[in-house]
Amino acid sequence: MTAYSQGHAASVLRSQTWRTVDNSAAYLAPHLRADMRVLDVGCGPGTITADLATRVGSVLGIDSDPGVVEKARALGVDARVGDVSALPDGPFDVVHAHQVLLHLTDPVAALREMIRVTAPGGLVAVRDCDYAGVVLYPHDPRLDRWLAIYRGVARAHGTEPDAGRRVLAWAHAAGAGDVTPSASIWCHATPEERAWWGGQWAERIVDSTIAERAVAGGFATREELADVAAGWRHWAAHPDGWFSLPHGEVLIRVPR
Repeated sequence: MTAYSQGHAASVLRSQTWRTVDNSAAYLAPHLRADMRVLDVGCGPGTITADLATRVGSVLGIDSDPGVVEKARALGVDARVGDVSALPDGPFDVVHAHQVLLHLTDPVAALREMIRVTAPGGLVAVRDCDYAGVVLYPHDPRLDRWLAIYRGVARAHGTEPDAGRRVLAWAHAAGAGDVTPSASIWCHATPEERAWWGGQWAERIVDSTIAERAVAGGFATREELADVAAGWRHWAAHPDGWFSLPHGEVLIRVPR
């Protein structure tokens, strides 16, 4: 079910370890209580998981990659190797998944599995980005090329990079009736944010699973990827540089 196009290169992990409840799960935060048991699906290196653990009674993180599970454990997180197609039975008061559905070939089946292990009256919370909604300034054809390469690689492996606009439809297809949709945005525009975001993408586009699949699939040559990386470095250094990425979110309330 998983076709993770980004892999776990150092540049990818730098992006993931920036994530917290406040910047990546604010839509869920008001619903968290100290007595809750939470499952964090696709926990990655565990920064959101660790933050959740400060707000609820217990959290279990699962990820399919043993290496990132070890990184999550290093933060003190209860993390295990697991797969979204066969989740621990629970039941859990909250099942959370951030940036997971866009990497799956069958997101609807994954949502059904999340609903299955959620306690009656509990919540399934998912948030996914929508790459078609990226806003970049100033315009640079090299970054247009980046977006086309990324979306092409993702779709070639059966996944949907524009997942954010589809999370409500996927929830309905999974049989959910009580669904609260919302949206939020990441924005990187300060000098520090541009250096971080542009730098890790300049690295990622030439040295990660995305780069390997782009070349192998004929989406780009190594020379083109190097040109895209130069575009990211140019953007990061521009005093007016702006990047924003929208996300779709849903809270699914499981019937009692």
